[in-house]
Amino acid sequence: MALKKGDIIDEYKRFPDSCGLVVKVMAGGEGFRKIVCCGHELSEEDIVPERIKQSGRKMSGKGVGFIIDEKKGHPTSCGLRLMILDGGQGLQHIECCGPPLTLADEKEFSDLGVRNARKPVQERDPEGPGGPTGHT
Repeated sequence: MALKKGDIIDEYKRFPDSCGLVVKVMAGGEGFRKIVCCGHELSEEDIVPERIKQSGRKMSGKGVGFIIDEKKGHPTSCGLRLMILDGGQGLQHIECCGPPLTLADEKEFSDLGVRNARKPVQERDPEGPGGPTGHT
């Protein structure tokens, strides 16, 4: 079964002892085979209508909100693009129609026009692009 835009895969559906990876399909997915996370194989069986509300998810060092894009390294692929919504500490790889995808296949936020999106709050530029803000 192929994935389609909008599908959500939640590792907690079948593996409550996992890091709790949640991904959302942004594009592509016709060649999807599986996601390997925490030693578990996630497939179309793990598609849920919405993220399972449960605490204890363990995020990767990259945090959440980043996109893994198959087209970045494999331009002739089906173009699977996933956004990490939560968890992901144990993400090993994703198998689709090309070679396995890893965190190295992350879509650069600069390509998407998102400024400071991956920086932790304390590292973000508090003054913004035009210098200090507020009243003098």
